[in-house]
Amino acid sequence: MARAAASRSANPRTAPAAQPVPTFSIGELAREFGLTTRAIRFYEDCGLLRPERAGKNRVYTARDRARLTLTLRGKRLGLRLAEVKELVDMYETRRDTDSQLRRFVDVLARQRAQLEARLAELRSTLDEVVAQESAARQALRTRARTKP
Repeated sequence: MARAAASRSANPRTAPAAQPVPTFSIGELAREFGLTTRAIRFYEDCGLLRPERAGKNRVYTARDRARLTLTLRGKRLGLRLAEVKELVDMYETRRDTDSQLRRFVDVLARQRAQLEARLAELRSTLDEVVAQESAARQALRTRARTKP
């Protein structure tokens, strides 16, 4: 799946031979992650991915692949793309890890609270549906008994 990109500026006399860097086309990432190429371009427009260019073609690196993995994980957690971008960008810096983790915990706690509120609302709605269904079934039984 991955292709190797040639080393750009390595001088064989001064630097050890560079290992080929795995790269991916937009189609390869789309197939691997079950996305459309349009979705990947959307993530690029949002600043979540920053592919290099080889002519008109996008060339994605292992870094882009990792960022896409984290983006999709954030989406599964219900985070907004702006939150995902903030968190992914934060982990690429060499800043204080404690503050990064605190921010991540804050985002997750807020998301959990929102999900718990939605779950409580769903449970309430389900209770109402069950009660209405039970009342309707009872009405049908009563009508069946009173018919001649």
